[in-house]
Amino acid sequence: MNWISNYVRPKINSLFSRREMPENLWAKCEGCGQMIFHREMAEGLSVCPSCDHHMAIRPRDRMTALFDGGVFVEIKVPEAPADPLQFRDQKRYPDRLREARKTTGEHEAMLVAQGAVGGVQTVVAAQDFSFMAGSMGVAVGNALIAAAEAATRAGAPLVVFCAAGGARMQEGILSLMQMPRTTVALEMVKEAGLPVITVLTHPTTGGVTASYAMLGDVQIAEPGALICFAGPRVIEQTIRETLPEGFQRAEYLLEHGMLDMVVDRRKMRDELAKLLRLLLRLPPRIHGDLPAPTPEPAAAPAPAPAPLKGSGA
Repeated sequence: MNWISNYVRPKINSLFSRREMPENLWAKCEGCGQMIFHREMAEGLSVCPSCDHHMAIRPRDRMTALFDGGVFVEIKVPEAPADPLQFRDQKRYPDRLREARKTTGEHEAMLVAQGAVGGVQTVVAAQDFSFMAGSMGVAVGNALIAAAEAATRAGAPLVVFCAAGGARMQEGILSLMQMPRTTVALEMVKEAGLPVITVLTHPTTGGVTASYAMLGDVQIAEPGALICFAGPRVIEQTIRETLPEGFQRAEYLLEHGMLDMVVDRRKMRDELAKLLRLLLRLPPRIHGDLPAPTPEPAAAPAPAPAPLKGSGA
């Protein structure tokens, strides 16, 4: 056995070889460029601690932070046709779906779940922008209808988190038909006397904005979210004018009356719990039970007075 080649050389190489750092330990803020440690990123719900820039967050992570104790039950959604138009661009549509499912770990662009939010049973639907840009196809329409039906059956409010680039072009007219389908679904919840809250995240555009995203009883947006039908670049090219600063962002739309609130993601759970109780006419949320008062110790009986001297007693 050559101990130099079998032991000494590998030992020296291990000391001087470059140790590769895992790529998912740090994330770069898209707003200020600061590097954020992955644990700090998860604890802050993908919000930059330096500039408060709201980055993308997956629906499951959002729901874990939203529901009480992170506990929720996923609602099954009817399966959509795999490739109704036999569409092909640079890739076949089934190949794009297969790739998106492998990348995200989700079956489609909308997740539906039920659980308690501040003690109120709530049905939540959330879009995943990382799944084909959250585009609205038949599967997303089916998911929102399933959410509306579940809310109506349970007598629970419906909260919808929107994030989409618009309609899914691979499904053509079938994708556009999801606009009236989802509009009718939300109307069904409202006719049952149940509140609907829509939360518009970055970005919410196209047919989603033109349908269910703007139909909530209360419309909330996350800070800095782009909310529009056509994007600002398309509008500038059409009207040949420079748009105002911050045009179509959440703060601009709040100022011009298209939104009710702009809420930081880290405060979203408390705000939604407060709104749901208010809309359902429930008593205020109890954050914690006060401890029972400690009984005071019984006072010792007063000593009997001593007899007076010379009293003959």
